[in-house]
Amino acid sequence: MMNKEEYVEKKPSYQYMRETVGKDENRLHFHLMPPTGWMNDPNGLCQFRGINHIYFQYTPFLAGWGTKLWGHYTTTDWIYFQEHDPFLFPDCDWDRDGVYSGSAFVAEDKIHYFYTGNVKLQDQEYDYILEGREQNTIHLTSIDGMQASKKQLLMTNTDYPTDMSKHVRDPKVFVQDGRYYMVQGARDRESKGCVLLFESEDLETWTYFDRIQPKEKFGYMWECPDLFELSGQKILMACPQGLEQEGHNYQNVYQCGWFPIEMDFKEKKYKLGEFHELDKGFDIYAAQTFLDEKGRRILIGWMGIPDAEYDNDATVDYEWIHALTMPRVLTFQNGKVIQAPLEEMKNLRKNKKATTIQSFGQWKTTDSCFELYIRREDACAEMELRLREDVTLIYRKQVFALKMGKSGHGRRSRTIQLESVRNVRVFSDTSAIEIFINDGEEVMTTRVYSEGLEQTVEFLDSATDGEVYVYDLGQFVIEDARTV
Repeated sequence: MMNKEEYVEKKPSYQYMRETVGKDENRLHFHLMPPTGWMNDPNGLCQFRGINHIYFQYTPFLAGWGTKLWGHYTTTDWIYFQEHDPFLFPDCDWDRDGVYSGSAFVAEDKIHYFYTGNVKLQDQEYDYILEGREQNTIHLTSIDGMQASKKQLLMTNTDYPTDMSKHVRDPKVFVQDGRYYMVQGARDRESKGCVLLFESEDLETWTYFDRIQPKEKFGYMWECPDLFELSGQKILMACPQGLEQEGHNYQNVYQCGWFPIEMDFKEKKYKLGEFHELDKGFDIYAAQTFLDEKGRRILIGWMGIPDAEYDNDATVDYEWIHALTMPRVLTFQNGKVIQAPLEEMKNLRKNKKATTIQSFGQWKTTDSCFELYIRREDACAEMELRLREDVTLIYRKQVFALKMGKSGHGRRSRTIQLESVRNVRVFSDTSAIEIFINDGEEVMTTRVYSEGLEQTVEFLDSATDGEVYVYDLGQFVIEDARTV
């Protein structure tokens, strides 16, 4: 366990870590990172009274796996941020081994939080799959997103279906027909992944409602579920673990994606559609969405994947690791979830260059931070574009590929089967790249660790002309608003 007082006692070592972090040129300019230590899943995403809250899994004193808190950033404009004290600590018997992932739900002029409290038993040997773990669903509230109420235990292992393993976690709440529903990711005792649904009238008393599970096994565990609606289409987002690669699909060790789903809550019937990967790059997992006050469905993901064969060790000597994706707005068009960079990201632009593919030549950057947009006249033509010395985008024979060399730290190639490539938008940061293809129909996200950030962008080959726009990009401004 760790409470706020123990956190404060470690402040001197924490301050030293912050100074070390500040010396790393791989610190990102327009992606949120941990102030120190380890970051993974985004949690509790919401907008409340005009303020966007981004909580995240956080181990502040170790750039590695350790006891999890919830770190906390806020912003009103997605350019200027405040860093706050950690919001949740593992300070009770229900979450003594970590404040795990969860979500926020705004109702009755307050924010309700739901998360998984992790308890790992140590009194004997366990497999920690069928035995040895408590996964407690915990609830609390806040009137400002800063001060938390007393924790309330909602559900324990005995409240989940009897055929479940000890892996039930990551609650996310939504409203349907005037009732509250909660989804949780799960692994049953036969190692089949699924999503469990619970219902409530008051956000405090929950009962089991149903489960969503394909007839055929589709992975052994589904993490981080999220059920929401886009343009009248219900979408179930989840992270299945245990899928085998099929051609250009499922190239990562674990997946992050979505199913179209039709649901009849009264009859407890559903029809689950085909699974689609959210991102075909190397680094995307545990994505979560929320609806902001403008009605936009905003997604943020973790730029990392558990158990990947490649690494992010380049930053560990500087006392930090991992980051979050840029915020993306989701829409549903022609049967596809479309992802677009948040409009506010345009406020980072400076030094615009407008030209054509054939006249582009070279674009030199001193910090590798830029936005590049390409509109191709012949969408089926071949193309090879170098983003960095050993990072290239290649389109040949209807396959779009992201190729990486030494700077990939074990990342080599990710590919997508595409009949055409109409346009490409690239956001390059110091140690991360996000690529939006065909207006966001496909996305590729990766971390990258170049030996030097002074790089040259150039077309190595292009069988068509087209428009090119490129901008230098500024960086987020993060104010220290901690009180301890």
